[in-house]
Amino acid sequence: MNQVYDKKTIRLHWISAALVIGLWIAGQCIDFFPKGTPRITVRSLHICFGVLLAVILAVRLSWRFGAGVKLPAADTGLMGRAAIGVHHLLYLLLVAIVLVGAACVWLRGDNIFNLFTVPAFDVADKSLRHDAVELHGLIANILLAVAGLHALAAIFHHVVLKDEVLVRMLPRLSDKSRSDQT
Repeated sequence: MNQVYDKKTIRLHWISAALVIGLWIAGQCIDFFPKGTPRITVRSLHICFGVLLAVILAVRLSWRFGAGVKLPAADTGLMGRAAIGVHHLLYLLLVAIVLVGAACVWLRGDNIFNLFTVPAFDVADKSLRHDAVELHGLIANILLAVAGLHALAAIFHHVVLKDEVLVRMLPRLSDKSRSDQT
């Protein structure tokens, strides 16, 4: 096979993955911090890195549908169609998590690093804020689960099927690269 994505596609993929994992961990930990400046700081960092994820996602989508390398499906059968579906689902979940996260900031009227406050949509509607935060958490959990299955499938391809699908995103794993290093 020996087909690999271009360096920009690979970087955007791995930056997205790191941001998703980091944001999920931070999201799970926000309430462990005491109210006041510590919690505001952690939530502000979560929001800022969420904005970074939105920017990376926008760049990634424009690159993917623009100048980025487009590789044919590694499998033309059921596994190939499933892989395409999972990739589309991952993009959909990324867009959803960013949009719902932005809605949460707006609905809560978050204080950002004690520097400024985003005006709240409706201060009195606590159930709407609660529901939006719950939805954000649900989407985050689904995104992490689907991304985990995506990673396991890539490892399965590499270890069991030995078809170099993982090499597309990790070119250093190719047999040629390994033999060049010895």
